[in-house]
Amino acid sequence: MIIREYNLFDTKAIMKLFYDTIHEINICDYTQEQVNAWATENMDYEVWHKRLQAKLPYIADNNGEIVGFAELEPDGHIDCFYCHSKYQRKGIGSKLLSHIEDAAKFQEIKRLYTEASITAKPFFESKGFSVVREQQVELRGVWFQNYVMEKYL
Repeated sequence: MIIREYNLFDTKAIMKLFYDTIHEINICDYTQEQVNAWATENMDYEVWHKRLQAKLPYIADNNGEIVGFAELEPDGHIDCFYCHSKYQRKGIGSKLLSHIEDAAKFQEIKRLYTEASITAKPFFESKGFSVVREQQVELRGVWFQNYVMEKYL
C-alpha cells in the first residue's frame, strides 16, 4: 500500500468509500437517521469533485484500489479521514496519519486538530490526540455528537 496524491479520476471511488464506511462502520455508533444525513444516498458528484480538487486529499492506494483518504488543511485541520469499510484495523489509518504528520512537519504546522466521530475517537486517542471538548453539530437538520481533538507535533 502506498500513500499518494489525489487525482481527478479518484472522485467516484472516494465518494463510495465515504458512503460505505459511514453506513457500514459508523452505524455502530450513530443512528440510521444520522448516517443517512451524514452520507446521503444522492451524493452530488460535481460538489465532491470540486471539494476534492480544493482539498487535495492523501490517498491510501492498495494496488490500484482506494482503501482510505485524508485531508490536511494549511492550518493543521484534518477534515475527512476515512478508511474503507472492508479494510478496518489493517494499519491504513495509521499510515495515513503518519503521512499527514510528516507533511505537517514539513509545512511547519505545529498543531493538528480534527472533529472526530464517536467511532474515530479511540483511534485518534491511540495516536496521541487529546479531547479538547465534546460537541453537538447539526447537519441537514440532524444532530451528531463528535469530539474536537488535537495533537501538538
